[in-house]
Amino acid sequence: MAQPKIMGVETEYGIMVRHAADFDPVASSTLVVNSYKDRELRSVVWDYEEESPHLDARGFQADPSGPTPDDASNAVINDILVNGGRYYVDHAHPEYCTPECTNARDLVTYDRAGELILDMSCRMAEQLLDNRRELIIYKNNSDGKGHSYGCHENYLVDRAIPFQGLVDGMTPFLVTRQIFAGSGKTGAENGAEGVDFQISQRADFFETEVGLSTMVDRPIINTRDEPHADEKQYRRFHVIVGDANMSEFTTYLKVGTTAVVLQMLEDGVVGGEFRLRDPVAAMRSVSRDLTCSEPLRLEGAREMSALEIQRSYQRLAAEYVTANAATDPYHEITADVVQKWGEVLDALGDDPMKLQRDIDWVIKYAWLRAYRDRHGLAWDDHRLSMLDLQYHDIRPNVGIFHRLQKAGRVRRVVSQDAVIHAITNPPLDTRAFFRGTCLKRFPGEIHAASWNSLIFDVEGKSLQKVPMQYPQRGTREMVGALLQKCNSAAELLAAIEAKPNADDAGGR
Repeated sequence: MAQPKIMGVETEYGIMVRHAADFDPVASSTLVVNSYKDRELRSVVWDYEEESPHLDARGFQADPSGPTPDDASNAVINDILVNGGRYYVDHAHPEYCTPECTNARDLVTYDRAGELILDMSCRMAEQLLDNRRELIIYKNNSDGKGHSYGCHENYLVDRAIPFQGLVDGMTPFLVTRQIFAGSGKTGAENGAEGVDFQISQRADFFETEVGLSTMVDRPIINTRDEPHADEKQYRRFHVIVGDANMSEFTTYLKVGTTAVVLQMLEDGVVGGEFRLRDPVAAMRSVSRDLTCSEPLRLEGAREMSALEIQRSYQRLAAEYVTANAATDPYHEITADVVQKWGEVLDALGDDPMKLQRDIDWVIKYAWLRAYRDRHGLAWDDHRLSMLDLQYHDIRPNVGIFHRLQKAGRVRRVVSQDAVIHAITNPPLDTRAFFRGTCLKRFPGEIHAASWNSLIFDVEGKSLQKVPMQYPQRGTREMVGALLQKCNSAAELLAAIEAKPNADDAGGR
């Protein structure tokens, strides 16, 4: 039986400072992250001892790329949020990681909450700059100068699945998923063949099928073996091929369909029947095919278009979801994802422009094409490139997407009230509830945090680590009453120690 699909998204945002001749992206990102405050104290550091990004699923460990920051630097570049997420500086970008979620709708909510957190951070940071300087954040994947930054998805999967099984089943799906998950882009980068407009911002930057790196020689399937959970039971499937999406509906389909396909893999419904002859070439080919109908070569001398491959996955998913309705606690959402997946594929096969309220690349393409035609511009005109970038501007009154949303011209999946609530409240049904609630109630008594532990610093005692190895535990149902009755971290730790047979915070 498939594992529950606990999932999350981590997004690196583009950043620039207008009217700054000495723009430093690292310093600017640090300023933005440090300007945000969601609790009284900011003394909690990130527990890097729980990190293992160099373990490879193929059975070896790569050399570490750099030193672990000291506590002073750690506190500057990291903020662990009361909503259960993480907000930090990743190289030259501010990065927001959602808390762990159990379903696509919650994940959309917390992803959108991240945009508001970034925007609030910028407004706070600007108060420390001179009046002429303006911080601008983009939720996109490229600076237009050959540098790409990621929007990574994470899904909890069963360790029992052979990694090659994930490669065989997920590569065709991820390569062709961009026909509804891409954010759209004018032009080409990374030495790729020129194009007026393409479906995906990331497609040009993938150069190999399988590998560990996320920054050079990028692979379609990433082999990072860092589950942030019980490593004997779980694997984290780390997806780096996706675009950063502005459209809630696009994100909803992107993460919802991927979760369903992973469940089908675990239950043996999907295997390697759609293996592509050259996945890297197919990645770029699909991105350039706005009709979604060009044939791709599969192993065994077969050919199928990206649309046909996606339809095959969707038909299997429809049968699978119906057959497993009784055992899926989120069946309503899962069934809705699969139904809308089919509707979108039908529209793509008929006329993609029918989706200009729904899918990022179509929304952007329709808007840019109308502007281009109105002003008689060539596709390589710099004004279109600037408008492409402005689509991803997260400022509510400036970004093109947000202006379209305000005008009611794009589809929403979640309410704005739910998004605002998610800024300072964790999900109720994962371990993020325990993490976020502890950070909110006992901020001065927590020394460090990670995805799978909290380290408490209670006066008169040595540091005490509480493990959280099971993401589906630590929920409000499991620990809400306990947290409510404890007025201090010391009381909480005493109550935890008094629990018999407790081996993980989520189980207490």
